Amino acid sequence: MVDLDDIYSEVILEHNKHPRNRGRVENATHESHCDNPVCGDKIDLSLRVRNGRIEDVRFLGEGCAISQSSASIMTQMIKGKPVAEAEALGEEFRQMLLEGDYEPNAAKLGDLIALQGVKKLHARVKCAVCAWHALRAALTGTATVSTEEE
Repeated sequence: MVDLDDIYSEVILEHNKHPRNRGRVENATHESHCDNPVCGDKIDLSLRVRNGRIEDVRFLGEGCAISQSSASIMTQMIKGKPVAEAEALGEEFRQMLLEGDYEPNAAKLGDLIALQGVKKLHARVKCAVCAWHALRAALTGTATVSTEEE
C-alpha cells in the first residue's frame, strides 16, 4: 500500500530539486523580497500582471526544501490566473497550515496539499508561507516583508 506521506514527500523533494519558474520576470510590474529569519529562507518574487491577470511569475531564493518547493508550486499554480484567484489560493493555503481543524480543498490546492504535514511542525510553517508573503507584498506594492510580521 502506498503511504500518502511518501507521495507528498516526493512532491516536495521534486520541486526542491527541479524548481519551476526559477529566475526573474523581464518587465516585471510587481516585485518583492521575503525573509524568514527563523530558518534563513529568502525569496525574491517577480511578476508581470496585466488586466488583473498574472501573465508571468518567477522566483529566486535560497533556503530549505519546504520554502523552495512551496515557491515552485505556488508559481506553477498562479501563472496565468486572475490576481483574485491567486489571492484566494493563498488564503486557502494559509488556512490549511494555520487553522487546526480546517479541511482544505485538495482539488483547489493541487500539489500544495503536499505541504499539509508542515502544520505539525509549527516552526516550519513560516518556511512554507514565505513565498506567499512575498506574493501578497508584491501585489500590495511592498518591497520587503518578513515571515515574522504575521
